[in-house]
This record gives sequence, structure tokens and C-alpha cells, in this order.
Amino acid sequence: MAFPSPLVILSIVAVAMAGLAFVATQDSGAPDDRAQTVAQPSASPTPTATPAPAPPKKVKKPAIKRGEIFVEVYNNSGIAGLAGTTAQRASGAGWNVVGSDNWYGTIPSSTVYFPPRLAAAAKALAKDLGISRLQPAVDPMRFDRLTVILTGDAA
Repeated sequence: MAFPSPLVILSIVAVAMAGLAFVATQDSGAPDDRAQTVAQPSASPTPTATPAPAPPKKVKKPAIKRGEIFVEVYNNSGIAGLAGTTAQRASGAGWNVVGSDNWYGTIPSSTVYFPPRLAAAAKALAKDLGISRLQPAVDPMRFDRLTVILTGDAA
């Protein structure tokens, strides 16, 4: 019995491997389902009409109901009656002022302190009173209201 030459055996194995690779990479779908690569023409320099961008929609912020928001006013200056007169101004602007007193501590300038949920109201109150400094409320302030602490710059 004669054995085939190593070259013939190697050729048979190579053809068998190529056949297996072909079958393994073949799509299982119908021939029409296969993706075809089509060369796309390069973009031409001709102008195309682009739609105009839609104007930005204005988000209407809810109106601040001054009478429903509690405000406390404190005097941290040497000016007698500053908290009381400022409390009257705030009340006249529609804010629900629930108290005024002296504040003991060091505050760099007149400030409106606010809890996170009342940030927009704090901006409105500061504008009404002519105060430019706003800060998040800190302990011992109450977190259900706005706290105004006045210094000598508020006079």
C-alpha cells in the first residue's frame, strides 16, 4: 500500500480548513438580507437648505408668593431700629415677616440666607431690599424661612 505524499495531505487539510472557515463566516439569512457596502459619492460643495433652529422655549418660572414665605430680619449693626425698619419695608413689599431682632456674630455684609427650596424667593427678597449677598442657610437658622441679617451697609 502506498501513502500519499506529505504535500497532498497538507493540501487536503488546507482545503478542508478553508471550507470550514467559509461555512463559519457565512450569513444565516437569505442573500437579500446581507449588508452590501456601496461606495458613497463625496459631499459636493453645493449649498443645501438647512431648517432654521426653533426659537428657545421660555420656561415660565412659578410666581413667588411673597405672602406665603416666612421672613425673619436681624440687625447685626450698631444702628438702632435697622431690623424693624427693614422688616416694615419687606412687609410693605408683600413678604410675611414673622420676626425681627438683633443678631450676635460676625457677618461681612448684609445677607439673605435661604434653604435650598427657597433660593428663587431669596433672590426676589434680596432685590426688594437692595441686598446683593445671598448665602445658603446655616445652623442656628431655621430652614423653613428666609433669614435677613443686616450690617452697617444696609443703612
